Order: sequence, then structure tokens, then C-alpha cells
Amino acid sequence: MQSKAAELEIEAYPLLDELTSKISTLNLERVRRLKSRLVALTRRVQKVRDEIEQLMDDDGDMAEMYLTEKKSRMESPFHEQGSMGFRSNDGGVSASAPVSPVSSPPDSRRLDKCLSIARSRHESMRSSESGTESIEELEMLLEAYFVVIDSTLNKLTSLKEYIDDTEDFINIQLDNVRNQLIQFELILTTATFVVAIFGVVAGIFGMNFAIPLFDNPGAFKWVLMITAVCGITIFCAFVWFFKYRRLMPL
Repeated sequence: MQSKAAELEIEAYPLLDELTSKISTLNLERVRRLKSRLVALTRRVQKVRDEIEQLMDDDGDMAEMYLTEKKSRMESPFHEQGSMGFRSNDGGVSASAPVSPVSSPPDSRRLDKCLSIARSRHESMRSSESGTESIEELEMLLEAYFVVIDSTLNKLTSLKEYIDDTEDFINIQLDNVRNQLIQFELILTTATFVVAIFGVVAGIFGMNFAIPLFDNPGAFKWVLMITAVCGITIFCAFVWFFKYRRLMPL
């Protein structure tokens, strides 16, 4: 998992830098696939980290991980001696106590029971001491693995945060471009309205009826000048209104 995280990290940062400088469909698709791999790997690393942490918190689970020692305890002479003691009790004669004509069967069973208890205590003390040392060694090993897994998880978390920051930056850029397009459309609509004013004036003077203004040779020039001034004034008034309402940058 550590090697996969390193490969993912090496692949991610150049791709994100390229996406920041050039936004394209191909780069967005590559980042999407990269993020899917990152999420899957992060879940695996997080699960392993939680399992190691749970093992470190429970000494019993760590002791159960020593399968060889567990098998040796199951095959220890204590269990065989215990079974032999039970068999001798059934026969009425102890295997470890000498046969005496004075001793009675209850006394021999009591002696076997005391010997079994003593052996069990000795074995439990030895197993507890060795188990404590083994648990400490295993805990040190798990701590080393936990540090490695935690470091890998931190790298993946940092990479995910970098991807999220890159996505936020791209969204800001797209919003900025969208706002510029809206502003351009607003200016274009205003200019179209001003040009329409010229069309209205031309339509009025293009009507087929007699107007005394047609008899003046310089009237056409004055009409054009007045219409242009009115159109520019209207356009500037709209632009000032847009800036006043903060619909356009100042």
C-alpha cells in the first residue's frame, strides 16, 4: 500500500498542475480516475490502520496472534499429566504417589489434585511471564507498522486535500469565465438596443410621405449626428447603471 500511495502521489501532482494551467476534458477525466483510485486506496489504508489500532488496544487479541505458542501450550505435558491424573483417579492409584497399605484411595486422589494444582500454577506463571514479553515485542512491531500506515494515510489525506483545492480553483476559474461571458452578452445586448434606435430613425424617414425636412440639404447630416449622440448617450447610461449596480467590474 505504501508503494501504491507513492506511485499515486508521483502521478497526481504533475497532472493536477497541468489541469490548473490547461482545463480540458481529457485532463478532467484523468483526474476523475485518479480520485477514484485515491478514494479506494484511502479506504483500504484506513481499514488497516483501524485494525492495527484495535489490536494494540487489546492484549488478548495480541496474545492470540502467537499461534505456535498457543499450539505448544495445547500440547504441553500439563494437559497430558492432567489426563493421566484423571485416569489414575479412576483406578484408585496415583501415578506419582507411592503405594502404601496405610493410605486410602481418597488420600491418593487428594494428593493427585494438589500436584495438579501446583503444576497448573507453575505453568500459568511461566506462560504469563513469557506472554507478557511476547506481547511487548508484538506491540513494538505493531507500533512500527502503525507509524508506517499512519504516515501513508496522512500522505493520501494531503493528496485528497490538494485535489479538492484544485477542484475549487477550477470552479472559481469557470465561474469567472461564466461571469465574463454574461458581461459580454450584456454589453452586446445594450449595443444591439442602440443600433435598433438607428433602425427606428431610418424606418421613420424611409416612409413614403412628404416631410418638409427633406427639402433641407443638410438635414440628413444633422439627423445622423443627433441619432449617434443619443445612441452613445443611452449606451453610456446603461454602462454606468451596470457598474453602479455592480453588474460589471469597475
